[in-house]
Amino acid sequence: MNDIRRTILWVIFGFSMVLLWDQWQVYNGHKATFFPSATQSAKAPAAGASASAPVAGAAASSVPAPQAANASPAAPGAVPVGAPSVAAAATRERVVVSTDVLTLTFDSEGGTLVHSAFSKYKAEAKKDEGFVLLDESANRVYVAQTGLIGNAALPTHKTPMTVVPGDRTLKDGQDELQVKFESADVGGVKLVKTYTLKRGAYDIAVRHDIVNTGTAAVTPQLYLQLVRDGNKPPGESSFYSTFTGPAIYTEAKKYQKVEFKDIENNKVDVEKQASNGYVAMVQHYFASAWILPDGLKRDLFLRKVDTNLYAVGMITPLETIAAGTTKSVDSKFFVGPQEEKTLEAIAPGLELVKDYGWLTILAKPLYWLLDKLHGFLQNWGWSIVALVLLLKIAFYWLNAKAYASMAKMKAINPKIMEMRERLKDKPQEMQQAMMKIYKEEKVNPMGGCFPIMIQIPVFIALYWVLLSSVEMRNAPWILWIHDLSAPDPFFILPVLMTLTTMLQTALNPAPPDPMQAKLMWFMPLIFSVMFFFFPAGLVLYWITNNILSITQQWIINTRMGVPPQFNLPKFR
Repeated sequence: MNDIRRTILWVIFGFSMVLLWDQWQVYNGHKATFFPSATQSAKAPAAGASASAPVAGAAASSVPAPQAANASPAAPGAVPVGAPSVAAAATRERVVVSTDVLTLTFDSEGGTLVHSAFSKYKAEAKKDEGFVLLDESANRVYVAQTGLIGNAALPTHKTPMTVVPGDRTLKDGQDELQVKFESADVGGVKLVKTYTLKRGAYDIAVRHDIVNTGTAAVTPQLYLQLVRDGNKPPGESSFYSTFTGPAIYTEAKKYQKVEFKDIENNKVDVEKQASNGYVAMVQHYFASAWILPDGLKRDLFLRKVDTNLYAVGMITPLETIAAGTTKSVDSKFFVGPQEEKTLEAIAPGLELVKDYGWLTILAKPLYWLLDKLHGFLQNWGWSIVALVLLLKIAFYWLNAKAYASMAKMKAINPKIMEMRERLKDKPQEMQQAMMKIYKEEKVNPMGGCFPIMIQIPVFIALYWVLLSSVEMRNAPWILWIHDLSAPDPFFILPVLMTLTTMLQTALNPAPPDPMQAKLMWFMPLIFSVMFFFFPAGLVLYWITNNILSITQQWIINTRMGVPPQFNLPKFR
């Protein structure tokens, strides 16, 4: 029965690793490896659209634009597609705007946002420069575009615009600044875009004023879209990856991630119409999102617009604009780090771009507690240690029950070993004799399994919290650990984790079966090797958990009169 107990423990451990890997795949935007869910493929989009649209590219020719993958068939026009133009016209200019946390670059062609850098979060390669998210260069395309579509030519993100003079840097004592772009008259309509940036904020208020300068009423539609290439972000770990791609949020279907590959293969199944929510582009630690006010109807779309170039966006129909009048539409654009509290304050559901996967219900309170501890300790490394300590205290009695059961098993292990040797040729009698021993000694061989199993979801949720939290990025702990989101440069923490794992294994009762004894050592070793490539914050959490578990196990064994002893491996 001791063999059965040990086998069950390893099954639980192995199954938890399978679940962890499976949900890791889902978190990264891939299909689940072991437990795929049934999904419906969206029908292929229509081959053409009802109107021609300018293609954003070096060549400004007009071709039939493909219908948005999830746009309403009734849409009068298609959103302009293609890569942003890199070649600059003679009147084209770049406008750089800076606040205390953001440096943004706008292109006067369409008033498009083409570059963003965050002064608070430094670049991986150049620590003296801000992290770049949006970018338009020879190697990367990631931009935010808006414009109008309809039955006639209207101002789009390809329309040249004039920049209204004004401040370009947020000055001391100034709380906000504005950047305004005005288009010429196109089809009797002029578009005015006003970006309002605020101190300390990553969300930008964006107002579109649609001015009917013609003699007839117009009914245009406003589109807001994010366009980026399908490449992984620069500097991402080759050992483990996180999700990169578009996402849509609505109150009806909540948060929906979409892999670039699914867009390419027309396998997108998201909500097509809504009156709330947002569209976003997500990557590890950072995101961008267009947000329209609740109650405003919008069509949602995801599509491939060029080779290795994808778009996610919204199209909102506007009321009829009479000749000589103006219609204004307010929206928000977020571009910044996935700081949970900041995201919650900007829009409902925006915090979900920081994706904890299937254990969100446990991960969110764990992050809240971690954040409170950091507010007291002012160090994310020590906050991790303190959080694991609090969890061990919370689960103290469960762990005590498990370790007490292990101690009892360890105490009667010599009697079981002797019985197994005596009855090794009589398996049926061996099982009966084992059950008799357990009954006489009042030992439950399953007593150490369930308390451990109950805790597994909590520690997996904590894993996702530490992996997803941008606060760990460039956060120091002590001495040589200058970045908790990066692997230990000297592999000291992974070595310590391996040693503590081996020590914990040695303190457990040795299973009588030789094969189980070998697995008992090989599995933790293999598991430990993986952590040589994991962020230091995750390794620190696991080391702390190991040390506290060893301490508790040692104390309980001693109190029960079972002196701790090391069961070293025998591989002969």
